[in-house]
Amino acid sequence: MAVVVSMLRGVNLGPHRRVSMEALRALYLSLGLRDVQTYIQSGNIIFTTRARDLAAQGKRIETAIEKRFGFRSDVILRTPAELADVLEGNPFAARPGIDPSRLLISFLARHPGLEAAARLASLKINPEELFLNGRELYIYYPNGIGRSKLTVTLLDKTLSVPATARNWNTVRKLWELAVTPEH
Repeated sequence: MAVVVSMLRGVNLGPHRRVSMEALRALYLSLGLRDVQTYIQSGNIIFTTRARDLAAQGKRIETAIEKRFGFRSDVILRTPAELADVLEGNPFAARPGIDPSRLLISFLARHPGLEAAARLASLKINPEELFLNGRELYIYYPNGIGRSKLTVTLLDKTLSVPATARNWNTVRKLWELAVTPEH
């Protein structure tokens, strides 16, 4: 059995695409996933599975969400080891004064490729800072995300890869939950 962290894109952010965590737990259990646990209302689910092909597992969950709730949500999966790498690879870790609530990790469904990485590097986004590392994009919003010109729409257009973002505190908590003894 492998532990997997599942992050849904775009659920419970506004009046649309609403789903209770209880309903998500039930859906994951109906798919034969075990030890299903949710964290906060933004579509974070930790579970165990026998599946070896996580990409296929993610597509299976996406299809089930669409059938059950009537909307399609990208499902980004990471193992506890991959989350540990994200935590260890934080390019802002040594810098004093970084507010962890303003540091977002955008989890990409796949590496965006060299052309998209070049487009990303050419963005004029001061004072925000970006660091792409494989399938993760670290974004620091020193003044908060609310008034930033670096929007989800701009990132989607630039990268052309499905992604979902979590703040640093949430990423740390998801990793902690994934490595607890019940998983």
